[in-house]
Order: sequence, then structure tokens, then C-alpha cells
Amino acid sequence: MRHLRAHRKLGRTTEHRMSMLRNLATSLINAREERIITTVPKAKELRPFVERVITLAKRAGTLEGDSAVAQSLHLRRQAAGFFHAGNSQQAASTGKRGQARAPRTAGVAALKRLFDELGERYRDRPGGYTRIIRLGRRDGDNAELAIIELVGNPRETEAVDSKKAKTATTGRKKTTKSAGVRGEATGPETTKREGRGGSRSKKKESTAAEKDTE
Repeated sequence: MRHLRAHRKLGRTTEHRMSMLRNLATSLINAREERIITTVPKAKELRPFVERVITLAKRAGTLEGDSAVAQSLHLRRQAAGFFHAGNSQQAASTGKRGQARAPRTAGVAALKRLFDELGERYRDRPGGYTRIIRLGRRDGDNAELAIIELVGNPRETEAVDSKKAKTATTGRKKTTKSAGVRGEATGPETTKREGRGGSRSKKKESTAAEKDTE
């Protein structure tokens, strides 16, 4: 039995491991192609970590009633624990004149994108928001690499759309080709047959005229 063995320690302390998972989740959500390359053990640990926070965002999008705003705020605060906090000097820097506003961290941007876009995308999906694709061994330390990506990413949607367009064009070509073959069968072949019949009848007439002259 695997008692007290629910997760992989990955050779790190608890604080280091949680910080690493937060960084990986932030990179995955903020990535332009919504995919990152990491090792297989890290990807397997990141998968439930990310899917929990996506479930929180999806739940916030389905709230209704008078307490929906308060519940949504509560879920957003829960999801914020899965990412690194924003810049702690943000409030202090805004009150000083001539000082530039401190930039927000990537965790804040990931949280905003999570609740604004991903929660709406996976509203009707009952789970399984990520996919792991193995890549093989890495040169040097021979570690097994993998791609972890979000389901329904832009590359996947483009591939599906291009496939649908390709099947539609091939179907149109087949229909036009079959119609053209049928048209040729009904058009030129009949004229050829008529021409052949006319030449045969002319030959028969000429032979009959020769016999009469003889």
C-alpha cells in the first residue's frame, strides 16, 4: 500500500518543491503556445496542480445568484495561492512622485488569464485540461523529457480547422470529378457511337449500290 506516498518529492524540500510547481504553472498558463518542456516526473506532478486551479476558475464562471460576486472573489483568492504573490512594493511605489510603477509579476498575469479566458474555455469540460507527450531522453543526464500542454491550445485548434477545410475541399473535388465523368459518359461517347453507326450504314449502302450495278 502506498500510504503517505501521494506525491513525488523530486529531491527537494517542501518549500522548494511548491515554489517550483508555482513557477511551472505560471509558465504553462502564460506561454504563447500553452505548452512547456520539462521532465516526466515534474510534468506528472504539475498536471494535478494546474488542473485544480483551472477547476476553481471554471467554478467561478458558473456562479449565479446574489452571492456570486463574493463567491467568485473567494475562488480567485484560493487560486492565487497556486501562484507567487504580486510585487509587495506595489502600494509603496505608487505614492511617491517621479518613481516608476513597479511591474506586476507573472503570477498576477497568469491568474487574470486563468479567470478571464481558460475558465470560460473549459466550462463544459468535466476534467482533463492538460496533456503529456513524451519526447525521449535528454543528452547529458539521460532524463526523460515530456511536453505538458493545455487541451484546446491554438496549435491544436488550427490543426483541427485546417483538417476540416482540407476534408471539405477534397469532398468538393470528388463530387465535381464524379459529375464530370458522368457528363463525359453521356456526351462524347454517344456522339462517337452515333458516328460509328453512320459510317457503318454508309458502307452498307455503298456495297448495296455496287451489287445493283453488277
